[in-house]
Amino acid sequence: MQLSEETKERISRVIEVSRVAVHYGYLPLIIYLGYTRSVPRPSLIKLFSPLAI
Repeated sequence: MQLSEETKERISRVIEVSRVAVHYGYLPLIIYLGYTRSVPRPSLIKLFSPLAI
């Protein structure tokens, strides 16, 4: 099956956008899941500040 040039460009663009989304979204997703699923839930200042006790 042959793909047209337009289809190849669209697939390439979707892959590139997906890479950027995964690159910038992975770590915030992990932090969000850890924050929402932990018991007891830490305050946001303790979550992001290395100096907070």
